[in-house]
Amino acid sequence: MKSTKFEKYNFKPFIHKAIQELGFTEPTEIQERLIPIIQKGESAIGQSQTGTGKTHAYILPIIENIKPNLNEVQAVITAPTRELANQIYHAVLKIVEHAEEGEKYTARLFIGGTDKVRTIEKLKTQPQIVIGTPGRINDLVKEQALHVHKAEFLVVDEADLMLDMGFIHDVDQFAGKMPEKLQMLVFSATIPEKLKPFLKKYMDNPKYVQVDPKKATAENIKHVLMPTRHRNKVSLVHSALKAFNPYLAIVFTNTKKKADEVADGLIAQGVKVGRIHGDLSPRERKRMMKQVNDLEYQYIVATDLAARGIDIEGVSHVINYELPTDLDFYIHRVGRTARAGYSGIALTIHEPSDEDALNRLEKLGITFHNIDLQNGEIVEIAERHKRQRRQKKENEIDVKAKTMVKKPQKVKPGYKKKMQADIDKIKKRAKRVEKRKK
Repeated sequence: MKSTKFEKYNFKPFIHKAIQELGFTEPTEIQERLIPIIQKGESAIGQSQTGTGKTHAYILPIIENIKPNLNEVQAVITAPTRELANQIYHAVLKIVEHAEEGEKYTARLFIGGTDKVRTIEKLKTQPQIVIGTPGRINDLVKEQALHVHKAEFLVVDEADLMLDMGFIHDVDQFAGKMPEKLQMLVFSATIPEKLKPFLKKYMDNPKYVQVDPKKATAENIKHVLMPTRHRNKVSLVHSALKAFNPYLAIVFTNTKKKADEVADGLIAQGVKVGRIHGDLSPRERKRMMKQVNDLEYQYIVATDLAARGIDIEGVSHVINYELPTDLDFYIHRVGRTARAGYSGIALTIHEPSDEDALNRLEKLGITFHNIDLQNGEIVEIAERHKRQRRQKKENEIDVKAKTMVKKPQKVKPGYKKKMQADIDKIKKRAKRVEKRKK
């Protein structure tokens, strides 16, 4: 096993193996500063944004401290959105899957939109690491299905967003049931005044670590978005590759299975494709890297193994077939292009469900250009927010029209039809006014 700069933390061997598999070679600034504090058992506040490596700054030392085979809740990790909770959950799974034989590490994800009754049934055995949204975790604690009273760690991720969304109250409710000697780790891009009473209540002289945001990605990368619009994704990637005609393009997927599916789909359309993922043996990977460096391939399909730890020269285009579950990896993926002073293009094929992730990437200062394909050519299209604003405006007109049309005191047959006709008239008039304003 190759050595990495993470070895100074003396993690368990399986954690070092996972770190190497993830392609991490040295800690980021927030990891460098926070991991030793967490290892000393101290509470901490980390002020940082996505892209700084904060998730692994806390999950690595927490997993190090989990007692395997002890079936009780030992750590609770909360996030304000289902998407972020899901990302953290998968980041934890990618570490614990490397655990030694005979050692059992369990993590469970608890978020809204899932069957609560079934979740409670499955909690006969308590997980060691709980990850989820505050509302669902609090519900399960109140139902006495989830037992957090012995947990040693509590993580509150994106605390300022939690405050904005009204979730701090939920965290406060179940945090009050946790041990007095709780090691609490709070992460937030900002520390609003209204958050301070909550921090003071649970944290006694916490260590404070601030990592100023750097430019998330190189300035000479152009970030572009292409909507799927119910089209076949593999065919869309194939058409985009043909239109871009890259010097060398890497198409990123989240799993080995998906990488094979995309590579096979492109090959079926007559494209020569290389592939790089964890199922390749060291010999196959070495041969593939030689072929790539010898420019035998114009297109490579890869998992995030290639985003970290593997250096490929001359990448002109990066295509995200799907956004990574951990948004830090978006930064690592697109960092494969625009190197040594060259420019590069990072294309993301996006679906409506990616909206939350795209908004968070934009908060990092990434500006997306919106494109699509027309007759095999790349064309600029209206930005995606414009359409959302238009839909919102139309919804507002709907609501206004409905409030203006009152139900008659004496109803006669066909009154609903007449009301709807009046509503439609008002809506048409309002839309005409809107058009004139433009």
